[in-house]
Amino acid sequence: MKNGFLILVIVVLFFNCNVKKDIENTPTIVSIKTNANTLLDEWHQAASEANYEGYFAKMDSLSVFIGTDATENWSKTQFQKFSKPFFDKGKAWSFKPLERNVYVNEAKDFVWFDELLTTWMGTCRGSGVLEKKQNVWKIKHYVLSVEIPNNDIQAVILAKKKSDSIFLSTINK
Repeated sequence: MKNGFLILVIVVLFFNCNVKKDIENTPTIVSIKTNANTLLDEWHQAASEANYEGYFAKMDSLSVFIGTDATENWSKTQFQKFSKPFFDKGKAWSFKPLERNVYVNEAKDFVWFDELLTTWMGTCRGSGVLEKKQNVWKIKHYVLSVEIPNNDIQAVILAKKKSDSIFLSTINK
C-alpha cells in the first residue's frame, strides 16, 4: 500500500512538472502580438535604412507582396528584383505605422494584421499574414493600399480611368 501511494505521488508530481513546463513554453497571445509588432516594425525600419538583407530576411521564401498598382502582385523573388535598385541607391522607402491591429489563430502559428501607415504617398494601409515555422515568424503575404477619402473617390476614378482601361485591355487578353 505504501509503495502504491509513493508511486502515485511520484506520477502526480511528474505530471504536474511536465504540465507546468508545457504551460511555460506555450506562447501567449500577448507575446505573439509583441513578436508580430516587433517583426513588422523591424521590417519597415530595414526599408527606411535601405537594408536589403534585413528587409527580405523577414519575408518567407514563398511570400507575396501586393503593391498599390494593379500590376504589382509579386512573389518574393520578383519583389526583390524590383526593389534592388532602390536599396542599392541607399534609399528604399519609409513607412511609419500610425496604428496596427494584430490577430492570432487558435493554433498560434498564424497572425493576420492591418496597419495604417504614414508614407511618401500620404496615408496608406498595409495588411498581411505572418506564419510561424520552426519557431520563426515570417511575412507570407503583404498588401499595400493607398487610402482615398470617400469625398475624393470620384476624382480618383476619373484620374485612373485611362490607365485602368489600358490595364484591363492587357489582362483580358
